[in-house]
Amino acid sequence: MTWLHWAMLSALFAGLTAVLAKAGVAGIDSNLATAIRTVVILIFVWGVTLVKGVGTLSNATSRTWVMLVLSGLATGASWLCYFRALQMGETSKVAPIDKLSVVVAIALAGLFLGEELTWRHWAGGALIVAGSIVIARA
Repeated sequence: MTWLHWAMLSALFAGLTAVLAKAGVAGIDSNLATAIRTVVILIFVWGVTLVKGVGTLSNATSRTWVMLVLSGLATGASWLCYFRALQMGETSKVAPIDKLSVVVAIALAGLFLGEELTWRHWAGGALIVAGSIVIARA
């Protein structure tokens, strides 16, 4: 499978996640819901990792560890905010706003990773912003 196949599967599971999370957060604290989800993810991902092997762990540098820890903290903050937004708002509005992260990722990839951004990146990003605004105001 190519990166595109994996990205499409990611989008499918992310969409499913939003609907299941909205149903699951009903009646409990959003932080507790996020904690439960995180434990499930922890067990699932470590299970997959252990089955496939952890042979590349020795390749991890201190920079790798710092970046992954920071990424984990950003993910945790994102999930806490996302579950709170789902608890308070409609999934059909929260999920598209959450996808503004695509625009943030594009901009940060250009700034910090040196990725070349073309007019297509900017046009696509602008369309995502426009779509999010249209849906949020629905």
